[in-house]
Amino acid sequence: MKPVNIAIIYYSATGIVHALAQAAAEGAEKAGARVRLRKIAETAPAEAINARPDWAQHLQDTADVAEASLDDLAWADAMLFGTPTRFGNPASQLRAFIDTTGGLWYDGRLADKVYSAFTASNTAHGGQESTLLALGNTFYHWGGIIVPPGYTDPIQFQSGNPYGTSHVAGDGPPSEVALQAARHQARRVVDTAAALKAGRAA
Repeated sequence: MKPVNIAIIYYSATGIVHALAQAAAEGAEKAGARVRLRKIAETAPAEAINARPDWAQHLQDTADVAEASLDDLAWADAMLFGTPTRFGNPASQLRAFIDTTGGLWYDGRLADKVYSAFTASNTAHGGQESTLLALGNTFYHWGGIIVPPGYTDPIQFQSGNPYGTSHVAGDGPPSEVALQAARHQARRVVDTAAALKAGRAA
């Protein structure tokens, strides 16, 4: 059987979510998947970006990361979406990309795939869970199979979020606990997608 195709699609302004996405890619690759790591195009105005040196620097540092396209979604057996929280919701950049998926959805090409999500907020109660649940609403409409990390690995009892990997950006870069949680979440997504793929082939 062919390996699982997984697309890790994320938006990151200053690099926190990017770090989680990279860890997820590592976990997926270790689980044997073919991985596409894709960033969401930046749409914020230059004056807003340049007002934050870390934002402008991250944009330069990730210039070589390919931008997400609808082809990535059609190609994937499973997808992990990453976003910072914005008032308890996904960032508008990611939402704008999701809003371009109507054609794929209408043709049924997003149904029966495995989906999961991860996030970061500036504070401990900055909307992490509501952001992940909000992405779930989209996955429901697509007819997706949602696979959360739950408490399926000892690292989850340290990270504490069964909905998806999350990190408090105000504490600095993601800790090793958060990175391990992202790797575990990706492995779980790959393993579930592989089981579904094998079952369908049988």
